[in-house]
Amino acid sequence: MDGGMARREPRAARPYMPGYGMLPGPEGTGLLPWSWAEERLRDSHDYWLASVWPDGRPHVMPVWAVWLDDCLWFSSSRQSRKARNLQANPPCVITTDQAREPVILEGCAELIVDRQQLAEVLAAENAKYSTEYGPELLDPEVNSSFRIVARSAFGLTTDDFAGSPTKWVFETP
Repeated sequence: MDGGMARREPRAARPYMPGYGMLPGPEGTGLLPWSWAEERLRDSHDYWLASVWPDGRPHVMPVWAVWLDDCLWFSSSRQSRKARNLQANPPCVITTDQAREPVILEGCAELIVDRQQLAEVLAAENAKYSTEYGPELLDPEVNSSFRIVARSAFGLTTDDFAGSPTKWVFETP
């Protein structure tokens, strides 16, 4: 599935982290490759999604998701707080489930209604989670399905806390 999107390779750089003991160095020293982040985005079992209530309060909930075509895809009850938040205010943050090697993705959630795309995402979700959800999960009257398109991402390894922090920035299409 390509969803009409060309593969996006982000630019890696050292994030600005004052007070955390990172030594200045040449650009690229110790940076993690994007393939490292993609592996964690693909293999994480659970993800933490942060959205914003209409009054500006943060809202965080766990979700299942699949990494396809450089985006994270997930579905939720149409009436859930996270779905209503994202439809009103699409910018969001979603993280992987391993705090010792996290990937934090910042982006915008897009509501997906294309039945072909939804069927492919459902097949990937069923394969990843060993589930057998059927087409009823695609009913837009009941569920909302989202694709989070990354603007930037952050990752690090606890074992190399001062050397590994990496920020990836995607070119805007």
